[in-house]
Amino acid sequence: MGSREDLIQRSIPFLREVKDMTPGAKMERWLNETYGEESALYQDLARLIKVGVEEGWAANQEVAGPNYRRSRILEPTPETFQFSITTVYMNSADPRRFKDEDDLGVLRGQYHGHPYGELNLVVPLNKGAELKGLQGWQGPGWTAPDPGSRHYPEVRGGAVIALFYLPAGRISYDFKAQPDR
Repeated sequence: MGSREDLIQRSIPFLREVKDMTPGAKMERWLNETYGEESALYQDLARLIKVGVEEGWAANQEVAGPNYRRSRILEPTPETFQFSITTVYMNSADPRRFKDEDDLGVLRGQYHGHPYGELNLVVPLNKGAELKGLQGWQGPGWTAPDPGSRHYPEVRGGAVIALFYLPAGRISYDFKAQPDR
């Protein structure tokens, strides 16, 4: 079995556990308390997704240059309880970044919505790198945007891989973006 299949198989027991939960702030807290950076699940998934990027099967399709890439690892299946598995690589070292309120360089991705929410494992590749979730900036750990939420993905402090699980594989780029800050 290759590392891609290992990642899928490692995800299935987790997806079985969370399949009937609703993404949002409460679930995000639970994910970080139960499966935070020190947990075996986080460690395994983080290791496997890093291998996937190195081997070229994860986050391998450029969205807007080499510092913003993503790829669908698996479409929704009965085996994954109709969750899809996707990865995104974002690196705030990109020259298109802007400065945030803390004067840190931020790379902003494509505005999108989560019709059914999202479960998002955040794997920093640089110490201090963070992904902005709906509850604020997140280093190693999880975000869980609510069903119906919309946002720009943003990264600061370096490179992050986000491994995310979408209920029914639903994500939408058909929303009009909110005005810039």
